[in-house]
Amino acid sequence: MENVNLTNQFLIAMPNMADPYFSKSLTYICEHNEQGALGIVINRPIDLTLSTLLDQIDISLTHAEIGNIPVHFGGPVQMDRGFVLHRPLGEWQSTMKVSDEIGLTTSKDILQAVAEGTGPNQFFLTLGYAGWAPGQLEHEISLNAWLTVAADTSLIFDIPVEARFEAAMHLLGIDTMNLSEDVGHA
Repeated sequence: MENVNLTNQFLIAMPNMADPYFSKSLTYICEHNEQGALGIVINRPIDLTLSTLLDQIDISLTHAEIGNIPVHFGGPVQMDRGFVLHRPLGEWQSTMKVSDEIGLTTSKDILQAVAEGTGPNQFFLTLGYAGWAPGQLEHEISLNAWLTVAADTSLIFDIPVEARFEAAMHLLGIDTMNLSEDVGHA
């Protein structure tokens, strides 16, 4: 599985995934190269809202209608740091271009813009990210820990969080009722 690039792909946790951080998770891979991989779990809301987060970092929310937007668990790495998946890309202080339409931003200026109503049209806010060392993700895939599929970004921004895992499986033509937790090799 060398020289594979899973950037802009979904990782779907297999039923046998024992790691509690990733069990039944759907992860969007933002970067995958020879240095490893970085992804954002997109189906794990946490007990924190946008308005509470903005209060904690001294940003005033002028658009109260977005205050109840949930913050999500993005992964177990740097869980004290915010990550914003968004479209369109825009021009922010610290943005990684994932695709022509999606960016991952870690700078405070995007949160200020969101609070003022001048931010990106669509955004998904997390604390933390998922990271893999060089070759680690490929090894996990070879052990049947993950399925991969090309990302449909409407899943991130338009599908309710509780329906995302199932929707990603449908991209592969798989019904989750047909998956087994038993791992085997032919």
